Amino acid sequence: MAQEVITKLIDDLDGSEASETVSFALDGESYEIDLSAKNAAALRKALDRYRSGARVSSGRSSATGRRSRGRGSRSRAEVDPKVVRAWAAEHGFEISSRGRIPSEVLEQYKANGSR
Repeated sequence: MAQEVITKLIDDLDGSEASETVSFALDGESYEIDLSAKNAAALRKALDRYRSGARVSSGRSSATGRRSRGRGSRSRAEVDPKVVRAWAAEHGFEISSRGRIPSEVLEQYKANGSR
């Protein structure tokens, strides 16, 4: 049995036949919209003023537009967690042996213990 599958794009704004899917991002969110040639041109024209003043960003790590998250902040990466935990234990701080070191402990260590 033979089958023919036809995918028809419908303009998300006016219900006419769409000619393309346009992708864009704003405020950390990525969007896709199916538009006719006329509506796609109108969208691009509306964004031209802003696009001409903007810079191309490759900082987005995924299609969702969410910002990538590293393995902790710079301030946490500048210290050896084992050393901080040992210092904290010697100075009466109760912190877990695993996981994130509380920022208050890191601040105290940097101010008093990292000399």
